[in-house]
Amino acid sequence: MPTILIDPLPRTLDLICDSVTRAKLESLGQLIIHETGRMPDEMVDRYLPEVSIIMGQTRLPRERLQRAKNLKAIIDVETNFTDAIDYVYCFANGIHVLTPASAFADAVAESALGMTIDLARGITKADRDFRLGREAYGLDGNVGSFSLRGASVGLIGYGDLARSFHKLIAPFHCEVNVYDPWVPDYVLKRAGCKSVGLNQLLSQSRVILVFAGVTSENQGFLGRAELSLIRSDAIFLLMSRAAVVDFPTFIEFVKHGKFRAATDVFPIEPVPKEDPLRSIEGLLLSAHRTGGMPEALFEIGRQAVADAELILKGLPPVVCRKALPETVKRFRSKPVDVT
Repeated sequence: MPTILIDPLPRTLDLICDSVTRAKLESLGQLIIHETGRMPDEMVDRYLPEVSIIMGQTRLPRERLQRAKNLKAIIDVETNFTDAIDYVYCFANGIHVLTPASAFADAVAESALGMTIDLARGITKADRDFRLGREAYGLDGNVGSFSLRGASVGLIGYGDLARSFHKLIAPFHCEVNVYDPWVPDYVLKRAGCKSVGLNQLLSQSRVILVFAGVTSENQGFLGRAELSLIRSDAIFLLMSRAAVVDFPTFIEFVKHGKFRAATDVFPIEPVPKEDPLRSIEGLLLSAHRTGGMPEALFEIGRQAVADAELILKGLPPVVCRKALPETVKRFRSKPVDVT
C-alpha cells in the first residue's frame, strides 16, 4: 500500500477529518502520523524513500526531495504555500504541491456578509447604545445607516473568498466592481462583475471589502493615499490579511471618523490587551475567527483526501489549489506560528 506521511501541525487529523473522511484516508494507504509538534527529522528521513504523499508543512529542501523517489504530492493542510519546499524541484519532477485554500471561503464569506450588514445598519452600535441608555428610536436611530440592497460594492481581490461572498449578496442586487490584477476582465464579466481601477473602486464604492492575499508585490498597497479616497459614508472591511493595508493609517482614519470599518485580521495576533484600537468607535472587531469554524476545518480534510485519492489513482488533482511556477514565490501569507 502507498505510504502517506501525516505531519499536520498546526492541525490534527481529528480537527480536519470527520469520521467518514478519516475512514477514506485510512483506506488509501499506510498512514504514518505525528501530531505532537513537528514530525522529527529522523522520522521524516526514515520514510522519505517510500512515501507517496505528504500532508503537512514538512520542511522539504531539494536534498530531501531527491530521496523521496515515490513522492507524488505534498498537501499543505494549514492552507498556505510556505517557503519550506523546493518548488522548482517539485515542478521539474512532477510532484504536485497543493493546499485546500478554498476550505474557509464559505465561512469567511458568511461572516463578511454579517459584518457588512452590521456596519451598514449599525446593529451592534445600536445594541451598545441601548445598554448604555442612550438609544434613539426610529429614524433618529438610523443616522448614517443604509441598505445593502442596490448598494455599490467594491471587492479588492477576486479569489475564493470574494467569489463566495459575491454569491451571497446576489439577492441584494448590488453593483459589484472588482480590482484584481490577477483576474482577467473575461472572468469578471462572466461572473457579473465589472473590472475597475483601484482608485475608482475606492472613491466610488459604498461598501468595500478587502479579500486580497499578500504577495511580494502588494504589501501595504492600501496606504494613506489610497485610503484617503474612501467616501465618508462608506464602510470598509478587511477580511484577508492585515499586511495588504497600511494598518496604522487605517486605524487612524477610522478613529477620526473618516469611514466606518471592520477587521478580522491584525499585524500582531493576539492583539495586545492595551491596544487602543479596542476602544475605537466605528470599528467592528473580530479576532481572526471568521474562517475558523468546525465545518470549514473538516472541509480541509475532505478536499485533501479527495485529491489524494485521485493522485494515487494516477489522475490529476482537481479540488485543492495547486502551486504554480508563475505565482507561488510571490505569496507572502504568514503561516500559523506553532513549533
